Amino acid sequence: MVLKVFFPSCCSSAESGILIGRWISEQNSAVILAVVHFPFIPVQVKQYLSEVQRVTKVSVSVLGSWSNSKQEKEESLSEFLEDLGTIFSHEPWIQISKEGGSKFWSCSTLRKHSNNPKEEEIILIYYDQRKVMLSHLHPPLDTATSTDHKADDASKLSAIFDTVAKSKVLFMTDRYDDGPIKLTHWQSDGIEASIIVELMKQASVPACMLLTFLLSLISGVCRSRVLKFWPLSFLWSKLSTCEQLGHRLQHLQVISSNKKAQTQTQLMRKANVFVSLLIDVALGILLMSWLYRKNRIGHLADTLIPMADHVAEELQDLLQWLMGAPAGLKMNRALDQVLGRFFLYHIHLWISYIHLMSPFIEMILWYVGLSACLGLTVALCILSDIIALLTFHIYCFYVYGARLYCLKIYGLSSLWRLFRGKKWNVLRQRVDSCSYDLDQLFIGTLLFTILLFLLPTTALYYLVFTLLRLLVVIVQGLIHLLVDLIDSLPLYSIILRLCRSYRLAAGVKFRVLEQQDGKPLRLLMQINPLSYGRVVQTYRLPTYSCYPKDSWTSLCKKLFLGELIYPWKHKGEKQD
Repeated sequence: MVLKVFFPSCCSSAESGILIGRWISEQNSAVILAVVHFPFIPVQVKQYLSEVQRVTKVSVSVLGSWSNSKQEKEESLSEFLEDLGTIFSHEPWIQISKEGGSKFWSCSTLRKHSNNPKEEEIILIYYDQRKVMLSHLHPPLDTATSTDHKADDASKLSAIFDTVAKSKVLFMTDRYDDGPIKLTHWQSDGIEASIIVELMKQASVPACMLLTFLLSLISGVCRSRVLKFWPLSFLWSKLSTCEQLGHRLQHLQVISSNKKAQTQTQLMRKANVFVSLLIDVALGILLMSWLYRKNRIGHLADTLIPMADHVAEELQDLLQWLMGAPAGLKMNRALDQVLGRFFLYHIHLWISYIHLMSPFIEMILWYVGLSACLGLTVALCILSDIIALLTFHIYCFYVYGARLYCLKIYGLSSLWRLFRGKKWNVLRQRVDSCSYDLDQLFIGTLLFTILLFLLPTTALYYLVFTLLRLLVVIVQGLIHLLVDLIDSLPLYSIILRLCRSYRLAAGVKFRVLEQQDGKPLRLLMQINPLSYGRVVQTYRLPTYSCYPKDSWTSLCKKLFLGELIYPWKHKGEKQD
């Protein structure tokens, strides 16, 4: 059977001593964590390891001996190291020695209670202790459908990574400590820390307490009964700006929470939310600074009114074209004139409303621009709401045309069932047979003829205004896609993958260092980082938007039947 010894590369130049680590009997492998130097007292070493085992819940023990021939030249050293196996009874007792004039290492095992005289094959695997400890090993993407061999390999690697990660207490002592035990590990030259990070940790405590207090006040106001009355509740549910503010309020509550992250996923979620919020606010402040330079707000207000007038003129020309003979089609003149004048009157009202608001538009835009300090996503949501308000007349035209067209379609389908001697059973939700008398058939024929000949005129108006409505919806949809991208993109994980790819491990790979007959095979374990697509898929943040679940077939069916479509719905809203 092959014995695998995972040896930290930081201990390759350590002085002679004993190897402490964890023995994994299921894999017949040993994970070396540190080297204890001479001199030491065995009782103190055992007490120290029992304390470490109690804190870390990892079965840490003395696995063998380490000999560095550059420091020790005595011939009796090897015999002394073998005698240590009687004090620290471990089966097998691993002996690793570094030869001074050779690049090969010798590694052997002693089994006192084994009856098998065959020499055991040993594989010596070097690993970067710092990277393995700081990394988080991710399981395969689809463990349910993966092979048993891959799942078994993942569990073996997880045991090794967990052993190093849980032994953090063991790495908190360096060579400057005055303790009776001297260790060599990845932090033996000094504990890795940052003064700036420690100061930020101390300053974050009162900042989080203040933020939690302010958020509790804001949450109390949001949950008050005042916002549940009809006008305010309607605006809160329909305006995307209110939805985005509520979503960011939840993010602030996650960041300021006093609960410590229990798992790596929760920690990464907090970090991703914090970085996303920070970058969002930074982009918003840049946008605000750009808007208030060189009087861009005034130029935008001066451009907005002529643009609205131009859109209204184009709609008037379109309606005049529809009231004539569009594309040479013969329309019902009476219905055509009624619909055209009805929509022209709405455009006249809209132009009057815009010119009535024109003196206040610059002031409104000036105050709206200040909201960009809350984040770029809030500014984009305000832009979406402004587009919805400026194109409200197009939405009204679409609703009028869709309702009229839908009424005629359902009327024609109902009268068509009358000709076949059928009717729709409302209680049982099915089509049943029915007998009609002569008067009912005569009236049904007249109504069917009227609706059928009026359908082309209504369908043309419905088609034109549906295309205009879809154009507005596409623009708003692109804005919402950009908002959702900023909200859901795990920026911290992507930056971590770019700068320190070993922190997000997908697996490991082994590179052969040296191989010689009679010597153990030496391998170097390297970490395979997660792909960027897997990082986004794993750590993507949830968003408040609820995209439509309708297929293209269902969407085309709704358009054909004249049902109202809302492609960009939010959770909790009712679909018409």
